[in-house]
Amino acid sequence: MQKQAIWPKNGPPTKGPYSPAMVFGDLVFVSGQGPVDAATGKIVNGDVLDEMRLAMENVKTILAAAGSSLAQVLKVTLYLQNMDDFASVNELYKEYFGPVFPARTTIQAGKLPFDIKVEIDVIAFRYPGTGG
Repeated sequence: MQKQAIWPKNGPPTKGPYSPAMVFGDLVFVSGQGPVDAATGKIVNGDVLDEMRLAMENVKTILAAAGSSLAQVLKVTLYLQNMDDFASVNELYKEYFGPVFPARTTIQAGKLPFDIKVEIDVIAFRYPGTGG
């Protein structure tokens, strides 16, 4: 097996030396996504829920380019600038995942790059012979 970098044409540009996602076999590893406007490449700072929506849309775009989807996510790591946002973020999270929720870790990360309030990375699977 070989690893393959995923660079969606309509996805957000990276803000450092990393690939948006890597595929190895039938697993998709999506790098941490924040509120980056895919069209402009600019960070969109705002309310934590607005930032999370944009981060989740970026995750969806990257997963689609890799031949996967949110329904195929196995593990989520959610980084919050402030754990006081935990309850409201959970409500929005339920709109994207479920009814069988992926495994998840939530971390209060304190100050995140670019002063964003939320960052999300995921591990998903894809069916053999799809995407990429």
